[in-house]
Amino acid sequence: MINLVWLVPFLPLLGFLINGLGRRYLSKSQVGIVGSGVILAAFVVSLLIFLEVRQPGFSAQTITLFDFISAGSLHIPFAFQVDQLSALFLLIITGVGSLIHIYSTAYMHDESNESFARYFAYLNLFVFSMLILVLGANYVLMFIGWEGVGLCSYLLIGFWFKNTAYNNAAKKAFVMNRIGDLGFLLGIFLMIVNFNSVTFSHVFGGAKAMGLNNVAVAAIAILLFVGAMGKSAQIPLYTWLPDAMAGPTPVSALIHAATMVTAGIYMVARSNVLYSLVPHIQTVVAIIGLVTALLAASIALKQNDIKKVLAYSTVSQLGYMFLALGVGAYTAAVFHVMTHAFFKALLFLGSGSVIHAMGGEQDIRKMGGLKKYMPTTHWTFLVGCLAIAGIPGLSGFFSKDEILAHTFAANKVMYVLALAGALMTAFYMFRLYYITFSGSFRGTHEQEHHLHESPAAMTIPLVVLALLSILGGYLGLPEVFGVKHLLASYLSPVFAGSAAIATPHHLEHSMEWILMGLSTVLVIVFILIARGRYAKYTDSGKENTGLAKVLENKWYVDELYDAVIVKPLGMLSRFFQDKLERNGIDRLVNGAGRAVTWGSQQARRLQNGQVGFYVFAMVIGIIVLFVIGLLL
Repeated sequence: MINLVWLVPFLPLLGFLINGLGRRYLSKSQVGIVGSGVILAAFVVSLLIFLEVRQPGFSAQTITLFDFISAGSLHIPFAFQVDQLSALFLLIITGVGSLIHIYSTAYMHDESNESFARYFAYLNLFVFSMLILVLGANYVLMFIGWEGVGLCSYLLIGFWFKNTAYNNAAKKAFVMNRIGDLGFLLGIFLMIVNFNSVTFSHVFGGAKAMGLNNVAVAAIAILLFVGAMGKSAQIPLYTWLPDAMAGPTPVSALIHAATMVTAGIYMVARSNVLYSLVPHIQTVVAIIGLVTALLAASIALKQNDIKKVLAYSTVSQLGYMFLALGVGAYTAAVFHVMTHAFFKALLFLGSGSVIHAMGGEQDIRKMGGLKKYMPTTHWTFLVGCLAIAGIPGLSGFFSKDEILAHTFAANKVMYVLALAGALMTAFYMFRLYYITFSGSFRGTHEQEHHLHESPAAMTIPLVVLALLSILGGYLGLPEVFGVKHLLASYLSPVFAGSAAIATPHHLEHSMEWILMGLSTVLVIVFILIARGRYAKYTDSGKENTGLAKVLENKWYVDELYDAVIVKPLGMLSRFFQDKLERNGIDRLVNGAGRAVTWGSQQARRLQNGQVGFYVFAMVIGIIVLFVIGLLL
């Protein structure tokens, strides 16, 4: 089955071609069947590959399709690497992706036939690009997938391109991702200079030979992390992700919760050997992840757009994943990627169900009391909130607790700050839940009249994701429970190289129990505080002041970027346009044309048809040639 791994990305590519080329001829039902069917088929193939990979004694295999780049001694094949990490990501991408495709068939049904087909074509192309990213056996192939998901993100965020604000959000995402991508590209160039290869095994082997704290390895690691900061929305390149909520809600669920934004996590986890060789760069990763987690969580406390709350929650959770990577807990980071894909996709799709019922309204202050109108959406959304808050028994508890435990073992100060972020997460998620689903309805009478549960194509994916949000965590039960950590043992071959370099942190079981108990009690307390404040929420209409206003305005980071970067660049661009281009370059170019025109007009006067003038000119010419001959 491993040799058929090429089918996994090929099927979404086929769906993109069929829906893209046939968008004017296919009906919505045909588009939906093709778009969802190819992802489901890719999931089936991925599942068969996973079952083969998880067999004891399986070692990573490289499937070379053809020679891609050959320049001198540098050879870069178009090859896929199938191992435990790539197989797990295949399941996440195609599994969650297929549910979101099915959900989209109902959510996007009001679009025209051509627009509907265009949407599914973009969605299929995105999945294809993401699969190339995680399957690539070298950094160049990863970069191709990396750029592909960036392009698809731009297309899907600006899907409703007649809205200028949505186009601006798409451009913002594209530009900020390009900043990170430059770092990734420079990192690849450094690999070629130092190792004459971009294949994972060659790069990691060469880096090990250089030893600990080598400057070249550190430079490569930090440049790759710059790429990850852009794609996975870390400080300072995070502001594009909340604006990306301009796209359709299923896009937010797929790209900005379950897959694309986790590409940076995948890249650092895949490069675990490089980062373990440069511990000081790992510390940088941990600090940036922690600061991002806290900043985004604080902003989410005062957001009123249902999708913006979830967007900042995504940025915060990505920060926790980078914190895990920074303290060497690679398995914990990948575990949280998986559980986050389940509960965050569930929350985004749940918010889409609410928005669908509210006729496009996204302000939670105009909602309330929706649980009696939308029971399935309500219960599944509650499961998502409990999971992300870290309530015991649900998936988020196990992955979050593992990250906190590793952070405690590595650095106590970081642990305290990470725990504070987790408590903010519980508070803002249940603020969102109670304002949206509890109390009395605060919208218009017209909206209340049209409130209804979403169709089965939308609620069935919600139920499936809710079940995964409950059960997914049992793949990573901590050893303190007296059982084997299934995910850690499964991923151990991938992280064996870094485990041999860095000394892992260990905690006593008694301390693990204390940490779990502490976080659980505090999370429950903060949920109860949110319940007390927002269960019977009424909109007072008062504007926020002080710190609350700062948080509502997202710490004014966008305004800061606008004042420090955007406006000066705009002024500089206008200066170059007006002074340098129009008055300098344009005048020079136009002047050359005018000079030729004037010269030809003057030269034309010499052709006057008078023989006497021609004889005179000939004599003058002979004299000039004679003088030149004498002088030389």
